[in-house]
Amino acid sequence: MIYLLRSPIRKLPFASISKSVVRQTSTRTHAHLVKFPVSRTSIFVGVSTGLVGSYYLYQQSISNDVHALDTTIHRLKPAEDSETFELGLYKSSQEEEQNQYKEFRQQKKNHPNVIIRWLYYLRFTLEDYVIDPMITFTRFVELSCIFIPVLLASPICWFGRKHRSEDGNLVRTGATLWYRYLRWSAEVAGASFIKLGQWAASRTDIFPSEMCTELGRLHSNAKAHSLEVTKKIVSSSFGNLPFDEIFDEFQAKPLGVGAIAQVYLGKLSPKVLQRAKEDEGRVERILEEHKSSKGELFFENLVVTEHLNSNEYVAIKVLHPNVEIKINRDLKIMNFFANFINIIPTMEWLSLPDEVEQFAILMRLQLDLRIEALNLAKFRENFKSRLDIHFPKPYLNFTTRDVLVEEYIHAIPMSKLLSLADNYGKNLSKEVSDKGLDAFLKMLILDNFVHADLHPGNMMVRFYKNEMYRHKKEYKIVKSSNEAETNRITNELLKLGNDANAWCVRLAELYEEGYHAEICFLDVGLVTELNAKDRVDFIDLFKALSEFDGYKAGELMVERSRTPETALNKEIFALKVEKLVDRMKQRTFTLGNISIGDLLDQVLGMVRNHHVRMEGDFVTVVVAILLLEGIGRQLDPNLDLFARFVYALIFGFPTEELDFLSMFLIQ
Repeated sequence: MIYLLRSPIRKLPFASISKSVVRQTSTRTHAHLVKFPVSRTSIFVGVSTGLVGSYYLYQQSISNDVHALDTTIHRLKPAEDSETFELGLYKSSQEEEQNQYKEFRQQKKNHPNVIIRWLYYLRFTLEDYVIDPMITFTRFVELSCIFIPVLLASPICWFGRKHRSEDGNLVRTGATLWYRYLRWSAEVAGASFIKLGQWAASRTDIFPSEMCTELGRLHSNAKAHSLEVTKKIVSSSFGNLPFDEIFDEFQAKPLGVGAIAQVYLGKLSPKVLQRAKEDEGRVERILEEHKSSKGELFFENLVVTEHLNSNEYVAIKVLHPNVEIKINRDLKIMNFFANFINIIPTMEWLSLPDEVEQFAILMRLQLDLRIEALNLAKFRENFKSRLDIHFPKPYLNFTTRDVLVEEYIHAIPMSKLLSLADNYGKNLSKEVSDKGLDAFLKMLILDNFVHADLHPGNMMVRFYKNEMYRHKKEYKIVKSSNEAETNRITNELLKLGNDANAWCVRLAELYEEGYHAEICFLDVGLVTELNAKDRVDFIDLFKALSEFDGYKAGELMVERSRTPETALNKEIFALKVEKLVDRMKQRTFTLGNISIGDLLDQVLGMVRNHHVRMEGDFVTVVVAILLLEGIGRQLDPNLDLFARFVYALIFGFPTEELDFLSMFLIQ
């Protein structure tokens, strides 16, 4: 975290000047009433001293506030009392941050120079009781001006003609316009509210599906911070090394700019790499110390085996300056609005204060880049036996709270392949679908560690040759193509641009030449883990669905919801779920193909209508299933994810080459 870089203490001398001027004016006008005893020389000396002191504190804030205290990867381990790996990292990160904040202030308050110590006391008092409340209030007024008109315009949702939405549901024209207005307002409100809207888009158990679809179109309009700020942050993270000594090559233009961070491309210098190798003895000792800690945060050889060559490109993610201060300020305001809405009759079932608290955790998880690095490390550990599934290497020795260094993935965006899915043949497209879905089911069922942001933008594909199985299912992968050849094929395909026919021809040729797909997953800042209770609830629910016992599934959803007492018409809800599952059962024995996406989407609609409050992590898993089935069906129209899921749940993996229909028909 970067504390205030623009020190408020700089304003103090100007305040004293204005007071002096007022008193001087008063003295001249009413000389017979007040005699001003301070000479101009004294004023000049005081102002000069204030300016010099303010500048000194400003320089101190730059060098100390950018995490001068140690925030390297080796200090972070899960809290012992945490239910999950991710929650443990969150608690540990927050506790460390609070301790560092206190230590930073205490260090400044103990400065040997009495004047500077007094100035720091004054600065911190102004920050806590004047400046931060004023900025928060100003932000509150700004957000009120943006969102109060949105609330006042909400009755328009009940007007206008009904029409079919993209989801096939009937929706009024007024509601469509209001959802667009809400999306536009969130974009205007800034990064925190864009993230809030994107989170709300995944909560179809609370909000109408049409509203979620519209909010799903939110995109970040964040501006890139300057290269100079990046250099300060990166230099501090690398032990205050000069920036030019850290990189042999660094592209000044960011590859991408998000609401929280921006990403650069570069090559680390041999000097930095040599320092990392020399440091590995210390790293191994730290790993041994933490090896037996609860949650097994540090894996054997986690750091020391991920070597980086000097000629390899790396992706460098850098947090925006002061982003945590701004987000925490917005979270306070969101919490105020949530509590205000919660007192409105009939709105308490939403439990918006609890939802804002969950959202706050999601935001803060992304503000410590060490957590994303450790997520990558854990995914790589979980998939180390799957050579056709790839997660970027996190270079943990170079990662701190503010900077993440990871392998740069050069591959084909999944969105590009989806645009060609109807044309480039069923062989490669089905393989991409099968591998992606099997990876997801492994995350969900075997590992209980699920990528929580699975959309085409975070999935990429590259191609390798397997001489052992050229045109068959790969029971064993022996890659005969190296990294250079894989990159060559990627470059060759990307040069084809938007020529769809050329893409399809070349992809067909690659299949005939014995090439196979490797799926790469990116951006793992957010993951979902079900705690012991939620995991049991999840398995019980899908067991009931796989047995086509809809009534039991409905009862389980109500009984194990967050607030069972707020559910409306529980018996009717269970009967509706039973009727829906019976329809799905009939389709199984006639068409042999169930859309689990349709099933879950309708169930979430019932959940919303009957005020059944589902756990956030549970809904995240459901939304991930919806997204993955959508991607899978574009690549393989005959996909039956429901059958694949049930088989994986009962028998394990792999699932690609099975006759799923016969599995259901055998009784």
